[in-house]
Amino acid sequence: MITVLFQTETHYPVNRKTIKEAVVAALSRKIKHQVEVSISIIGDRRMRQLNRDYRKIDETTDVLSFPLNDPSSPSTLFVELPDSILRLGDILVSYPQAVTQATEENKMVDDVIVELVLHGLDHLLGIHHEE
Repeated sequence: MITVLFQTETHYPVNRKTIKEAVVAALSRKIKHQVEVSISIIGDRRMRQLNRDYRKIDETTDVLSFPLNDPSSPSTLFVELPDSILRLGDILVSYPQAVTQATEENKMVDDVIVELVLHGLDHLLGIHHEE
């Protein structure tokens, strides 16, 4: 079973169902345990604060992920937990940044949010890109 916890700040219109389905599809292919992941859609002010606090970069960004375990170590990622649920961590997406990217790339905002969430999910699973 895959549990997707979802939260948005007050006024951001997102298609929760589409985003959850994309996450469930991606995790179903990669993990065979019970899994839980949290997704939050937030504003630029909050994203900038988090980026400054945790990455020491004083600007907004499109997506941040915060793993609960060290994803670079498979032994800590796939442990047998007391309740058998693998809690991956949190993915935060900046809605204003998604809108900007959607405009620049001529895409739907929800499609960009799905891309950002899946990118954050890769980070939670220990899959990283070149900086």
